[in-house]
Amino acid sequence: MFEGTWEKVSQVAVQGAEYDSGERRPHPKCLEGTRVVLLNYIYRLLDTKKEKSRLIWLHGTAGVGKSAVAFTVAERMRGLKMTEETKREKRLAGTFFFSRKYTKRRTTGYFFVTLAYQLAINFPSVKTHVDKAIRDNPALLHPDKALRDQMEALFLQPLRQLKFRLQDCPPLTFVVDALDECTPESFDQSTIDSLYEDKSESELAELISLLAQALRDPDLPVTHILVTSRSEAHISEAMQNEDVRPLVCEIPVKIFGKGVAATISLDGADVDEDIYLYLEHSFRKLRSRCSAFPQPTKGQLEQLAIRAGRRFIVASTMMKFIDDRYNDPCDRLQLMLELTSELLPGTEVYKLYDRILSTCADPKRAYMHLSIVAALADPLPISQISKLLGPGEGRDVETALAQLRSVLDIPTDSSLPVNIYHSSVRDYVSHHYNCSLPQVQCLTSPHSLLGLSSLQLMVRDIPESTALLDSLSKLNRLSQAMDPQDPQTSPALNYACQNWAVHLSRASNPWDEKLAHVFKSFWDHHLLSWLERQWCVKDLQSWLTILSEGEKLAFRTHNLICVCRTITPKLQ
Repeated sequence: MFEGTWEKVSQVAVQGAEYDSGERRPHPKCLEGTRVVLLNYIYRLLDTKKEKSRLIWLHGTAGVGKSAVAFTVAERMRGLKMTEETKREKRLAGTFFFSRKYTKRRTTGYFFVTLAYQLAINFPSVKTHVDKAIRDNPALLHPDKALRDQMEALFLQPLRQLKFRLQDCPPLTFVVDALDECTPESFDQSTIDSLYEDKSESELAELISLLAQALRDPDLPVTHILVTSRSEAHISEAMQNEDVRPLVCEIPVKIFGKGVAATISLDGADVDEDIYLYLEHSFRKLRSRCSAFPQPTKGQLEQLAIRAGRRFIVASTMMKFIDDRYNDPCDRLQLMLELTSELLPGTEVYKLYDRILSTCADPKRAYMHLSIVAALADPLPISQISKLLGPGEGRDVETALAQLRSVLDIPTDSSLPVNIYHSSVRDYVSHHYNCSLPQVQCLTSPHSLLGLSSLQLMVRDIPESTALLDSLSKLNRLSQAMDPQDPQTSPALNYACQNWAVHLSRASNPWDEKLAHVFKSFWDHHLLSWLERQWCVKDLQSWLTILSEGEKLAFRTHNLICVCRTITPKLQ
């Protein structure tokens, strides 16, 4: 395979979408001895070779442990060889874990090239077929290329080459997690519930339909695909399509044995016991490190387990809160016991987040910064969030977020991005009414803050310019000498330049006077410099998209219409 082609594939493939990627740390995983019935049921399905290929659909509500099951299954399949003789080829053919937190993991545009890359790593013989497909049609690597074309060239053709070799081997396995996280980033908030929601749903429906089409292909080796998602109507509708349904093995599922019916699911009656085991294990780990900590009683463990509402995310967050290594775990345990005595079924997650916020020195600031982290289009390190927000709003980011370690993944390496542990946190801060703390009800929306901060940072750090053509001679030198310490190339400024239009389009409408004034200043005096900078970093496609959205924002804002009438001559 030509090195140049393979290098391009490795650059386009989304490494962070692999089940064990560093981007996904800490990896959620089923504790040994938990989820036994569910996992064994899935393993039996994946081991079945005599029957047709399957699309195994595991679904449930937020926080019940779908990703942990997906990781555990992927890990097991990675440990199984295709044959006893092989040293390299494993049963895990590829994984893609969707996530709204990352641009390339919330779209299907990189799905098949990522799986093709992993498949070629596992089965080196198919590299030549991937190479030929890309040399014949380099556009296959572009995320906007038709998904059907990508599937045929990068997925089906390589797999067809393996049919004869694998005819006596156990089935191949692909694992696809969090289909519901496939959500394109929209610019216009007013279209989220219509145009972009329709786009997201049609994108997912097409992917599900294509996966089913692939599994029906008679020239493929027996292949099973495990997919997980929330129990959302549009995904269920796609799974019920007449071309898809015959291939689907749905979980939850009723099973019958010895005349007794039982249901295998993510939130069945056995989950209370699994959560109890998880809590017991977690407290043992805490006590091994902190010998003075008394082991909770069986009654206390049962109280915590039952009030977790069969959601592992609640139990996991409880333990992160109790064992944050910065506070007295005995005091924290008592807070959790008091909370769980008040919880009603169905209120567990948000009430838990309320209680965590209430322990912060300034719950209002903590909520604001938590909502900022959740609203970021792409994650940033704490230092860059502080830089992005500026000396006012960004002054206490580190202090505020440090108190939220039970819901945020804050790496010890300060150069790495901070992130929410679970998508339920994003759901929680998406609307003020999800939080019962009165002081957060009047806060400015995070998108308004991020939009304003992005504009202010660009106005401050991008020099004013009125002559785009004067800088073209410098472009090559500038693009090759991007110094990370240069304020003009900081991650915060890169983020602001790339996402200002996203946040402004989602900001509260109408804009306040300050936001309108800063937008006008940027549009009048710094737009051409922004264009130059985006040209320098060779991001021309997004350059045009963002500029188009900026013009829409200017037209939509009544007191800035005059700006649009004066900008056209500057661009000519």
